[in-house]
Amino acid sequence: MQKIIPFLWFDNQVEEAIIFYVSTFKNAKVGKVSRYGDAGPGPKGTIMTASFELEGVEFTALNGGPEFKFSEAISFVIRCEDQEEIDELWERLSEGGGSTNRCGWLKDKFGISWQIVPNGLVTMLTDADTQKAQRVMEAFLGMTKIDIGALRRAFEGELA
Repeated sequence: MQKIIPFLWFDNQVEEAIIFYVSTFKNAKVGKVSRYGDAGPGPKGTIMTASFELEGVEFTALNGGPEFKFSEAISFVIRCEDQEEIDELWERLSEGGGSTNRCGWLKDKFGISWQIVPNGLVTMLTDADTQKAQRVMEAFLGMTKIDIGALRRAFEGELA
């Protein structure tokens, strides 16, 4: 059982968000759903909280109203095996009004920030050969969506 569970406060888009996330990730499922009743404070019958799982990580979401918004101060890192996975998740999570930023960051249409990075990035950035690590950092800082091939070429000292 997961000890720490991210809790996401949405205005009123929990159902839409969960459908979106569960359709985006290959290993995903919806958990328990509770709905507002006569006591409110949300409209009777609408989702109050719902749990869902993405790639083995459990989340809880709340339709809590417009008091709070998501910011880049909290983001979720997705470690990807290959360029195909990076491309697929980048495309899917940025669709429908999302925005992209450099170094593999994007914000989805709900305002949640994601970092889509290859598994080997940290290894390259912390290599004992500081020149290799510096070349990778320079290449990385110039990217929006991460290009694994370009990072490898930078690591090896090859011209792009």
